[in-house]
Amino acid sequence: MFFPERIQSIRPGDRVLEIGPGSTPHPRSDAFLELAYEAEAERLAQRGGTTPEPDLRGKPIHRYDGGRFPFDDRAFDYVICSHVIEHVPDPLGFVAELNRVSGGRGYIEYPLLPYEYLYDFDVHLHFVRFDRASGTLRFMPKSEAGTQRFSPVGTFFRRTLEQGWDELSACNREVFFEGFEFLSPLVAAPTDRLEDLMPPLSMIRRKSRLRWLLGSVLRRVGL
Repeated sequence: MFFPERIQSIRPGDRVLEIGPGSTPHPRSDAFLELAYEAEAERLAQRGGTTPEPDLRGKPIHRYDGGRFPFDDRAFDYVICSHVIEHVPDPLGFVAELNRVSGGRGYIEYPLLPYEYLYDFDVHLHFVRFDRASGTLRFMPKSEAGTQRFSPVGTFFRRTLEQGWDELSACNREVFFEGFEFLSPLVAAPTDRLEDLMPPLSMIRRKSRLRWLLGSVLRRVGL
């Protein structure tokens, strides 16, 4: 999670569900939901391969098959979903389940199109971005975007991450990632326009470190 400070609306008595806690579950979470993977290799791939196992502090973890969450309606008061929705085959159904079990209150976070364009993780199935004007979470299957021909670029940049060169994303979080609270049911809809999924150019400050860090990465590999 890149923006934990944006989680501000959990009340003292709220029951909190976290979906896909990764290696750093939120301290306020009361229960966790994970996909029941068929193979250990698949589970590790979905979590980035080398991500350490999370410390769930003895709190319950529930497994599901990727469809309906194994909870009653409004079983929780708040749901945390960080870097999960880009993995799921059916974003519309997934968002409907988020709303059903939480009453429409929670926090969601995911990578933006520039990050996906550079690193192109094959376990990420969708580009995602929140359209604030319409209050809609927009998504597009990566398979429909025609970006597969740039896969050598993704391979190159993924290897820089494997070597620990994460300065580019760490110093430009707002360009590469998005996270926000929703306090009413989240609305999702597909789009066929890449423009709907790009962060605004106003996010790139005149003295942004994006260009400097990109140059730094390229110099490290002799380009």
